[in-house]
Amino acid sequence: MKGLSLLLCLIWGFNFVIMKLGNGAFEPVQFAALRFLTGTLLLFGILMWKRVPNPDRHTIKWYILCGILQTTYFNIAIQISLNYINAGLTSVLTYSMPLFLSIMAHFMIPGERLNTRKTIGIATGVLGLLFAMDIHLGGNLWAMLLGVSSAIAWALSNLIIKLKLQHCDKTQFTTWQMAFGALGLLLYSLLFERWEPNFSAASIFYISFSGIVASALAFLLWTHILTRMEASKASVTLLLVPIIGVVSGWIFLHEALKAATLLGIFLVLAGIWIVNRSGTPKPQ
Repeated sequence: MKGLSLLLCLIWGFNFVIMKLGNGAFEPVQFAALRFLTGTLLLFGILMWKRVPNPDRHTIKWYILCGILQTTYFNIAIQISLNYINAGLTSVLTYSMPLFLSIMAHFMIPGERLNTRKTIGIATGVLGLLFAMDIHLGGNLWAMLLGVSSAIAWALSNLIIKLKLQHCDKTQFTTWQMAFGALGLLLYSLLFERWEPNFSAASIFYISFSGIVASALAFLLWTHILTRMEASKASVTLLLVPIIGVVSGWIFLHEALKAATLLGIFLVLAGIWIVNRSGTPKPQ
């Protein structure tokens, strides 16, 4: 199971580089739309093969809302941010999601109130965000805030899942929310972007990797891991994703690693780890 978790982190971390490269051949949201439409087609094929029924009318509204939050808005924010800040920093801001989810859960989910450990972790993560954003005159502050908002949208979707969708089939949820989210991305792209895609062997590879590997298969892999591990232990493995994103951006895109950004990355990861780690068991 540890090997599968590491594989998932490698896929999602490296995919930030693929998305940045894909933006050179497609408009940012156009690329996201093509990516998730590709993933959706594969997932619907899996649903048909598994003979999973369609969602009922009581759950479909939550699928639509989650699709808008964690697929449509989440990816619009990421794709636009990647044009103005580097792939590594974008991955760090995006994977700050557990910090925001912990605050929401404190007020909305019984039994998940903040304690001293979680509060220290959140404070550490927020401090790390300030360092990682490297605020200065002439910087792309708005793009960094957009990256942070993607984490908040992801957290809201996860909150809905915990409150409203615990009973749902995970494959069914992943497929339908991705379908609605992909349609939202397509609509946004058609309205606000030029449709002049530059199809080539390289650009088709970018779409195929992001759609099939990093979307459809990776989310199914994540569901498989979650069903066989404690949620807290599984989520801790995701802390590797922004690290892999930073290293991949440095290796493949020759992106610089500033001292302030490195310090911010460390603090964000430390904060997320503190929030998600299990408390020390009491002696019997």
